[in-house]
Amino acid sequence: MGFSNIMDSNSYTGLATDPDTERLIEARAHLLGPAYRLFYERPVHLVRGSGSHLFDADGERYLDAYNNVVSVGHCHPRVVAAITRQAETLNTHTRYLHDGIVAYSQRLLDTLPAEVDQVMYACTGSEANDLALRVAQMYTGARGVIVTRDAYHGNTEAVTAISPSIGGATAIGPHVRVVAAPDSYRSGQDVAARFLAGVESAVADLKAAGHGMNCLIVDTFFSSDGIYPDPAVLAPAVAAVRAAGGVFIADEVQPGFGRTGEAMWGFTRHGVVPDLITMGKPMANGLPVAAMAARSEVLETFAREVPYFNTFGGNPVSMAAAGAVLDVIEDEDLMANAGRVGTALRDELSRIATETPRIGDVRGAGLYVGVEMVTDPDLKAPDRAGAHDLVNAMRDRKVLISVCGADGNVLKVRPPLVFSMSDVDWFCTEFAGAVAALG
Repeated sequence: MGFSNIMDSNSYTGLATDPDTERLIEARAHLLGPAYRLFYERPVHLVRGSGSHLFDADGERYLDAYNNVVSVGHCHPRVVAAITRQAETLNTHTRYLHDGIVAYSQRLLDTLPAEVDQVMYACTGSEANDLALRVAQMYTGARGVIVTRDAYHGNTEAVTAISPSIGGATAIGPHVRVVAAPDSYRSGQDVAARFLAGVESAVADLKAAGHGMNCLIVDTFFSSDGIYPDPAVLAPAVAAVRAAGGVFIADEVQPGFGRTGEAMWGFTRHGVVPDLITMGKPMANGLPVAAMAARSEVLETFAREVPYFNTFGGNPVSMAAAGAVLDVIEDEDLMANAGRVGTALRDELSRIATETPRIGDVRGAGLYVGVEMVTDPDLKAPDRAGAHDLVNAMRDRKVLISVCGADGNVLKVRPPLVFSMSDVDWFCTEFAGAVAALG
């Protein structure tokens, strides 16, 4: 999730009508400072969640079509029970023996290609990506990194330097080169070739500048760039990076854990096996858990020379929660649900798009959908203002979404994996009404 395109407190115009909400907004700003942002022109005060629904302080129900952190639904009883049982029993760190981390690690690795055979734990996707950069640098002996133009990979100093979407005062590192994301809406049939050309140019530039080739790191759904799900885009670029001595890091924080409805991991769509894989947000349904999985030969130099330790990474309670998430994904067949329900959602959104020139494209896979708003369908000119207005109109209709993309004009629809057909009906009814009202 990039920060430059969030509907945040910079847009807040004091439209809340509830005095308690106003006081809470003011207290938050005073105590937390301006770096903490809020969604929407009228921020939402949430007090409870269940499945794909949220409830505010007035008891109003909202449809959550945005939060992939709670991937198996808000407050899933099996996850809550697993956390409670383990918290009542033991919670410590990974320098003591415990069955939980070993059992979970085997289950997790079983979902990955056989070449990826070891895993390390952290608390956030930012930490996992930071660790992956360190591992890659020690393996390759180089610093040069290639990312996409509006990528977001986290908020440590190292990963902020490879996250162009953060913007503002944040500087992209001198060892970083950015390439255009594979924009299928504008590049058409040439999308893979154009992406490869950009990567090859960046490789040459990094070598000429003396940085060498460390890694290509991408979110395999290009989430912050605008959601580009075309399969088989990455393989030629990954081959070029490896030929130059670098490795491929698949950032699965957003597309991972069955979201695409076709496979557990987003990189599967591209027919590649990464050298390093990072994951976070949906891993434990809201508990802070993240991981970096690796080919052991890539990890070996770092593991031999650095005694890595993360106090909370891989603790028993986190492992219990993460294991329960895998249980729910498997037992409730949520990957298939993402495919089935996601297809219905995209089909209906595509139908709505035929009724207005303001929607230029509907794209996605599983329960991850991007809706591109344009001012001119022929020129494919981005409509940032229209997307902003539509997100806030949907909020007022009790449906929560956000935006992404360099121009902030792509509606980001990314609900929990338990999203149902009735949720699709609710979403599309309100979306059609909001689009019609937009004019």
